Amino acid sequence: MSRGSRTTSLNSPLPIDRRSLLRGALGGAGLLLAAPVLDACGKSSASAAGSGSGGGSGQVTFGSDGSDPTPRKAYGALTSAYTTASGNQVRTNVLDHNTFAQQITAYLQGTPEDVVTWFAGYRMQFFAKKNLLHPIDDVWDTIGAGFSDAAKKLSLGLDGKAYFVPLYNYPWGVFYRKSLFQEKGYQPATDWDSFVALCGQMKKDGLSPLAAGFGGGDSWTNLGTFDYLNLRINGYDFHMQLMGGKASWSDPKLAAVMDHWRQIAAFNQAGASGRKWQDAAQSVFDKKSGMTVTGLFMGQAITDETLRDDMDFFAFPSIDPAHGQDAVEAPTDGFVMSAKAKHVDAGKKMLEWIGTAAAETVYANVDPSNVGASTKADTSKYNALQQKAAQMISSAKYITQFGDRDSDPGFISAVVEPGFAQWLASPDDGASTLKKIESQRSQYFTS
Repeated sequence: MSRGSRTTSLNSPLPIDRRSLLRGALGGAGLLLAAPVLDACGKSSASAAGSGSGGGSGQVTFGSDGSDPTPRKAYGALTSAYTTASGNQVRTNVLDHNTFAQQITAYLQGTPEDVVTWFAGYRMQFFAKKNLLHPIDDVWDTIGAGFSDAAKKLSLGLDGKAYFVPLYNYPWGVFYRKSLFQEKGYQPATDWDSFVALCGQMKKDGLSPLAAGFGGGDSWTNLGTFDYLNLRINGYDFHMQLMGGKASWSDPKLAAVMDHWRQIAAFNQAGASGRKWQDAAQSVFDKKSGMTVTGLFMGQAITDETLRDDMDFFAFPSIDPAHGQDAVEAPTDGFVMSAKAKHVDAGKKMLEWIGTAAAETVYANVDPSNVGASTKADTSKYNALQQKAAQMISSAKYITQFGDRDSDPGFISAVVEPGFAQWLASPDDGASTLKKIESQRSQYFTS
């Protein structure tokens, strides 16, 4: 998780991702690329001999958005292991996670590294369609047997060519501390009524039932709750139609979503708009809050392994039995090759290695907040959370990426996220919020 000017059109040069801009730091592609080339430890790395597109040997450059401590260390371990396995040198440029996501188009249009961290599905397809990514079908000829059909589908562009190599994914759920539930006699909720009742009991017990943090650019975190409510009430097909711009935000089906959201919004931790997701996670760690709707990536905020052993989660509760809990939000992260790659063959060799179970094991040994995307991933060393996450994903009937990955990034970031954030400050029936969102839908979706 892992996350200048705001231009919001899908066809604009700067589609906005789900994370905030660090204002004043970087204003465009030139400034973004002015950052020094860094190795995984944040120090300038020396140039390695051997480049060019001929053959698979030599230097390859890697653009990483893993600026947070844990993914930074994990990507460093990954590239070091690749160098050991192949003899090829990797020159890494670690870019600020939030700014990278905000300025990815300008980056890809400028002088990008060969191999770049990015997201599967719609987010990759958007750039592939703009010819900013290099097709890697030959890479998939080598690694394809190690991935499920669902993973393969997420790696294809709209033209049917492969552009993405998955590394890991992670489910969203309702996270809590086991010891707190044991102390208070709480039970994980499987249906809506029991979930609302659990929140009510936690409030009576002096806890903030639902930890939340959507300030400082983290308004994207609200999408997890919205997505699950829509999936549980209206089902996968309608949710994907909505994300794809094919359904109206004024559809009466969404009134039910806002009504249910309002029921639990009353249990949100006070001051959510002024904190980040890490602060919300810490509130659960400290037993000040009972639960939080988030992704497995929250494990990146854990430094004490005994605390990790005390964490658990349950699937977002069922609302309409017709849909049950059949859909799971499980964003998939991995790598693409930039269309302007200078070391194409060397980059493909790196991607081939990244697509192995061995590479996923190297990453997972450092960052235990995800699960490997490969069907051949070694799960023997997974902690309890990872084991449960892997089972949750594998047993799901439907997998969704996340609101800002399954839809137009500009629309979600500039319209939906701020709309929900404003609504959560004083939740009403949501009709006016949905009307405002719908009024801008046509600016992003033309068909």
